[in-house]
Order: sequence, then structure tokens, then C-alpha cells
Amino acid sequence: MAVIAPTGGTGTAAPRPVRPRHFIRLKLRVMGNNLRGQGWRVGLFIGGLLAGLWFAGTAFLMLAAPGFADNPQGMLLTTGFGGALLVLGWLLLPLVFFGVDETLDPARFALLPLRRRTLVTGLLAAALIGTPTIATGLATLGMVVSALLLGGALAGLVQLIGVAAGLLICVTGSRAITSAFAGMLRSRKVRDLAAVLLAVLAALLGPLQLLVIGGLGNADWDRLAEVARIVGWTPLAAPYTVGFDVVEGRAWAVPVKLLITAATMAALLAWWSRSLESAMVGTANAGPTKTAAGEPGAPVAQLFPRLLGRLPRDRYGALVAREVRYWWRDMRRRANLITVAVVGVFVPVLVNVGGFSFGGGPTDEIRMSASAVSVSLSMLFVGALASVTLANQFGFDGSAYAANVIAGVPGRLELRARVVAFSIYIVPMLVVISAGLGLFLQEPGWIPVAAGTLFAAYGAGLAVNLVISVIGAYSLPETSNPFALNSGAGMAKSLLAFVAMIASAAAAVPMVVATALLGDVWQWIALPVGVGYGFGAVLLGLYITGDLLDRRMPELLATVAPRR
Repeated sequence: MAVIAPTGGTGTAAPRPVRPRHFIRLKLRVMGNNLRGQGWRVGLFIGGLLAGLWFAGTAFLMLAAPGFADNPQGMLLTTGFGGALLVLGWLLLPLVFFGVDETLDPARFALLPLRRRTLVTGLLAAALIGTPTIATGLATLGMVVSALLLGGALAGLVQLIGVAAGLLICVTGSRAITSAFAGMLRSRKVRDLAAVLLAVLAALLGPLQLLVIGGLGNADWDRLAEVARIVGWTPLAAPYTVGFDVVEGRAWAVPVKLLITAATMAALLAWWSRSLESAMVGTANAGPTKTAAGEPGAPVAQLFPRLLGRLPRDRYGALVAREVRYWWRDMRRRANLITVAVVGVFVPVLVNVGGFSFGGGPTDEIRMSASAVSVSLSMLFVGALASVTLANQFGFDGSAYAANVIAGVPGRLELRARVVAFSIYIVPMLVVISAGLGLFLQEPGWIPVAAGTLFAAYGAGLAVNLVISVIGAYSLPETSNPFALNSGAGMAKSLLAFVAMIASAAAAVPMVVATALLGDVWQWIALPVGVGYGFGAVLLGLYITGDLLDRRMPELLATVAPRR
């Protein structure tokens, strides 16, 4: 039995079992310690709470609207599709944007005599204490209001049970998938497969978006309602549609759907439990390390990747080689690279393709809404997004950044090495994205426009994010989960990303204006102008931020070092 030590007394006290409330109290205490004396963190936490409440209120009104409008079909659509989208959002968004709050790092409990069931239950209870969970719970109460207005007290009570079970599915599924995916990324043998699978997923998002837009253009609400009924029998929406079954007089469906929900919950808990144990134990030994011997300088040469063998053997070359290795081997950094690749594929398609025309025969076709201006605009977003990854580049290092501070690495030299190492991965992606979009749209003449805007936005974004990475850094938890964030850091990450995106896009807007005003002439000069614009922005950013980093090294180290 898992126990905790007695709190006091002179006699021998009976051990007390560890309960979920102990994990909740521990999380609240850790959150309080992280916020103590950190005014900016308190502000971000309050801002995140207010933003969550605003989104929760908006979603509540949307989900309650069918009840006020006395529209049972509308309730079926909102509970079926809305519930499924909610669960999918909890599963996927932590992987690509928000991360997951891991104030209580499971690895911290590895040496404690806690049963796996006790640990999973406690961590689940602690995960329910957070802004996203509270906001989701308040938003889904709109479904309860709809059920109450349409079916009476019994329907409202059943729907309340359903949304509570759905919230457990969301939280458990999110923890299970991030924990399992973290384990995948730890394995170097699986990382390539993971990248391919995510790329395939990204490629499928564009066609799915086309299907949705085309379907909404000729919406058959009765057919959509039938689809919502089917979705309501899947684990994604089963808990959210039980109230509607009571409204329609199908009480027999309620226990069946609750059974589906319980089975899904049990499967997710078992999955999370196994991946959690792997995270606590750590990675297995990868085998003996090959060592180079025989010729002078071989151990030093081994530190440089084979493709970068011509790098100078000085501080600059060592920093570039280190960053190149870290961007591929560090789980958090690799997850960000995959995110750039994924978003860079489907966002241009989302912007430049209008949808499908459904004619039931040879008239079926893809409607292209692309123009040179829309292509340039989409590339503006992709380039800015690619550079946002560096907004917290020192946070990836954490306390390890102390080695650079002690060595006295000049700010400009360090930032230049970091930009070069990051660009070794990003620039080939940008080339493929710009060329691939032009060929997909069957407009090869737009490729220089796309590439020029893309590199201009990327360069301007690097300049902006170099400054942000020095003055707006935040610490990341020391955990094996690459998607984990400290409490309140989710808001910091979102806010930094938003500010960096807006500033980066604004700095590269002249490229879009030139595309709109100069016409065909711009297609000939867009690429060299864009490359020169981006390169000049990077040089300016390095010049400004280098001196800033020299002055703020101690403060930056104190900011990014995890607080225990």
C-alpha cells in the first residue's frame, strides 16, 4: 500500500494511504511556489484564466442555443460534432501548439513507494485542476442547458453525467497521447516513422478541409444529422449525446453509450499507465558508444556531424555542431520541427484552395481560389511560424545555459550559431513548401513570389524572435515529455507566439504589398529581393540582440533555469 509519513507526534502513528487529494494539494502548492515573486507569471496566469473564461462563455452560449431555439436537431449537431471536435482538440492541440501542463512531473515519483494505480489516479485528479479543464467544463454545461430546456430535468441530469464523463475522456486522452508520443520521440529508431506519420496526417488535413467546405456549401442538414447520430455512437461523442437520447425518448441508448465511454476511459487509463511507467523508468541503454581512435583530433571530429565536417574547429563551429545535434536529438526541439513541417503543408492549401464542386459526375473538381497575393500571404504566415520556434530557444537549454555564461561566449557569436544551426533544418523545408505549392496550384511562375515572401518573413521573424528569446524567455520543466509545460507557461507560450507572429508578419508585409502592386514584374525580382530582405533583417537582429544578450546573460540564466 502506498503511504505517506505521519506529520508529527511522539508515538508511532499508523501510515495514511495516499489519496488523489494529496496530489491536488501538491500541485496547488507547486503552482503557488512557481508564481511566488514572479509578477509576470502571475499576470500571465490571470490572463490565461480570463481568456479561458471568455472562450468558455462563448462556447457555452453556442452549445445552449439549440435549447433556447427549441431545435432538437441543432442539439444533435452540437453534441455530436461539437463533442467529437472537443475530444479531438484535446488529443491533438497539445502536440502541435499548447503543450500539456505537467506541474507534477511523473519522473519525480519514480523512487517513491507508490502503486501505479495510485499514481495514475492522483495525476489524473491533479490534471483536472487547470484553466483548460475548467474552461471546457463550463463550456460543455451549455449542452446541459439545451437538454434541460428540450427534455426536462431527467435529460439535463443525464447530460450532466455525460459531459462530466466526456471531460474525463478529454483529459485522460490528452495525457495518454502526449505521454505515449513522448516515448516514441525518445526512441531514435521510431522518430523517422513518427515524422512520416505526422507528414501524412498533415497531407490529409488539406483534402479534409476541402471536403468540409464543399459540404457546407450544399449543406443537407438532415444528412448531417444522420452523420451526427453515427458519430454519437463512437467514443468521441458518445458521452456528449446521452442527453439527446433522453430528449428523443431513447433511454435504452444511455447505458450503452455510458458503457462505451467507460470502456474507452479504461483503455486510455491503461495506455497512460504503461507509457507513464516508461517515462518514469527512462530510456533503455542504446548500446555501446563507438569511439574514434587512432588519429589525432578524432574525438573532436566525432562531435561534428558528418554533413558539417567543414565547420571551423573553434567556438562558432562547436556551437553550430552542438545546436544541430540538439535540434534533432532533443525531444522538445524535434517536436517543434515536426510542427513546422505539418503546419507548413496544410496552411497554404487552406488559404489557396476554395473547396470542392460536387456535381455527381465529371463536374466534380477542386475550386482554386489562389492568386499571387493569396500565395504571398500564406507564405507570410508560414515563414513567421517557422521563426517562432526560436522565441524561447534558451528555455530549451534550461540550466545547461550556465556553461555558455561561464565560458563567456559573446552574444552575437552565440546567436549567429543558433540561427545557422536552426536554419540548416528549416531552409530546406521552406524551399520544398514554396516549390510544392506552386506546382500543386499549377502556377510555376508563382514559385519565386512564394519563396521570396517566405524567406523575407522567415528572416524578419528571426530578427524579432531573437529579441523575444532574450527578454521573454521562460523555463520549461525537466521532464521526458516534450509537450510538458509548467503551470502558467501555456499562456506564456501562446502569448509569445502571438506577439512574435504579429511582429514577424508585420515586418514582412511589404513583400505582400509589392506582390499586389507590381504584378508580373515582381515575379522576376521577388526571390532575390526576398532573400536579401530576410538576410538583412537577420543581420540587424543579430547586431541588436547580441549586445542585449551580453548584458542580460545572468538574468536570462535565472529565468530559464527550472525552479524546484
